[in-house]
Amino acid sequence: MLADVSIRFVNLGIEIENLGKNISVFGFEIAYYGIVIALGMLIALSLVFHEVRVTGQNTDNYYDLSIFIILFGIIGARIYYVIFEWSEYKDDIRQVFNIRNGGLAIYGGIIAGIITAYIYSIIKKLSFPQILDTAVLGLLVGQIMGRWGNFFNREAFGGYTDNLFAMQIKLDEVGGVITRQLSDHIKVVDGIQYIQVHPTFLYESVWNLLILAGLLLYKKHKKFHGELICLYMVFYGIGRFLIESLRTDQLKLPVINVAVSQVVSVMMILLGAGIIGYQRIVKVKREREKVEEG
Repeated sequence: MLADVSIRFVNLGIEIENLGKNISVFGFEIAYYGIVIALGMLIALSLVFHEVRVTGQNTDNYYDLSIFIILFGIIGARIYYVIFEWSEYKDDIRQVFNIRNGGLAIYGGIIAGIITAYIYSIIKKLSFPQILDTAVLGLLVGQIMGRWGNFFNREAFGGYTDNLFAMQIKLDEVGGVITRQLSDHIKVVDGIQYIQVHPTFLYESVWNLLILAGLLLYKKHKKFHGELICLYMVFYGIGRFLIESLRTDQLKLPVINVAVSQVVSVMMILLGAGIIGYQRIVKVKREREKVEEG
C-alpha cells in the first residue's frame, strides 16, 4: 500500500516502504544514523591503515591518533552545530548531549580533527602534512557514509525540485526544516502528504565518492606531502558551496545571514589552491636554481 511508502524517488520509480529511523535490539532503540556513522568509521579506518602500511608509516602512531581524532572530531562537530543552532538548545541544555537524532556539522569535525592531528604531530615529531594526506582518505569515506545517516533521519535535504532525482518524504517523518516553498508544494498521494525535495545528501555523497576516487588515482603522483588534503579542500569546497545553496537547513552567520558552510567552503578553496600554487612556484624556482648551478 502507498501508505507504507516512506520515501519515493518519484521520477525514477523507486519506492522505499516502512523505512524506520531506529532498530530495536533487546528493547533498546538504536538509531540507524548511529549505525551508519559507526560503519563509516570502521571502513574509513580500514582504508587509512591500508594507506599507512603502503606508505611505510608507523601503524602504532595511527592507532593512537585515530582514537583522538574520532573522539575530538565528534565533539567538534557537535560544538560547531550547537553554536550556530543555539536557539534550539538554550532552553534544554541536556539536548546538547543527545546526538542520536543528528546534529553533527562536518566542518566542526574537520577543524577539530586537524587541530588534534597538528598537536599529535608535534608531540610525536611526525610530518603533519603527511598525516593529513593519509587521514583525508578516511575522512572522505566518513563523509560519504555520514550523508546516508542523514537519509535515514530524513534531514539535510534541499528545497523543492522536480528533477530526475526528486525525492518525496512522508510529511510526518521529516527530520529536517520544512520551508515555505516546500509547504507550498506538498504532494498528496492517496491521502498521504509528502514534501518533494532535492536529495542533497545524495549529491554530496556522490561528489565525495568522485573526490575519493580521484585522490586514490592521483596519490602516487603527488608532488609534496599535503597535496592530497589541499586538493580535497579545493574540490570538496566547490561541491559543498554549490550543494549548500540548495539546502533548507543552513547554519547561518548572525547579522549578515550568510550560510556558514559557504563561507568556510570559500576559505578552504582559497587556502588549498594557494598552498598548491605556492608549492608549484617553489618547485619551479628550485629547478631553475639547479639548472643555473649546473
